[in-house]
Amino acid sequence: MTGPILVTGGTGQLASALAIAPGTHRFGRPNFDFDRPETIAAVFRTTSPRLVVNAAAYTAVDAAESDADAAYRANRDGPAILARLCAEADIPLIHVSTDYVFDGAKPDPYTETDPVAPQGVYGASKLAGEQAVMASGAKTVVLRTAWVYAATGKNFVRTMLTVGKTRPRLTVVADQHGCPTTAADLGDAILAIIARIDATGWQPAYHGIFHAVGSGATTWFGLAVATFEEARRHGANIPVVAPIATADWPTPAKRPMNSRLDCTRLHDVFGLRLPHWRDSLTRTVATIFTTSPP
Repeated sequence: MTGPILVTGGTGQLASALAIAPGTHRFGRPNFDFDRPETIAAVFRTTSPRLVVNAAAYTAVDAAESDADAAYRANRDGPAILARLCAEADIPLIHVSTDYVFDGAKPDPYTETDPVAPQGVYGASKLAGEQAVMASGAKTVVLRTAWVYAATGKNFVRTMLTVGKTRPRLTVVADQHGCPTTAADLGDAILAIIARIDATGWQPAYHGIFHAVGSGATTWFGLAVATFEEARRHGANIPVVAPIATADWPTPAKRPMNSRLDCTRLHDVFGLRLPHWRDSLTRTVATIFTTSPP
């Protein structure tokens, strides 16, 4: 296939990670806006991509509870239009989804075939987006990911480092389990999938849902403690971090207690396994202190 890779998501963490690859054209608001459907077709037409990565989404989990229409426009309606354009052009679409499609009640990591049961508007809108792109007729890879962070932008790791500079003691939820994933690692996986598609052409096995998260698992408390352990290596003063229960930190949207995802299918089909979350955290915190200290 010839032509560029169209990446949506503007200056978001994942779109920024993908933008460093040659041949990618990254778009975001106002030029590409799911709230303005006419911009989707216009960007598609002027770009003439050979493949699309949809990294754009409404990700304000709590705000979605009181702004469902906006969440569904960004997470279902816009992706549906984009997928239809991909189907008409007969090009692949890689669509990024979330662990929030599950209720978090399973004691083991979730597989792609486990029943979905989102507990809030954000998860429900993302599930609707999955269903829309899968029904579009496009050659579709849906990648469910979770707990994404990067050296830049707004995310849990950077928030911990920023807050930790001014507070001697922090409390962090310790009973939600998940797989921290760097945007850089997820971006590398997406680029590897694209390289495979370019090399082999589209294969039926590529179509469908895949889980893509960092290897290993921890809790938000565990991630916070590990973040400050890394920060100490760079001379930072670190706070005391105390564990609390989810019940002690109420939020408008219910969070899955178990967000761990089984990535066996990603390895079986594409030969990919994302790095262990602890190793990636070490690299990311080092980058933060080197290039953009909190």
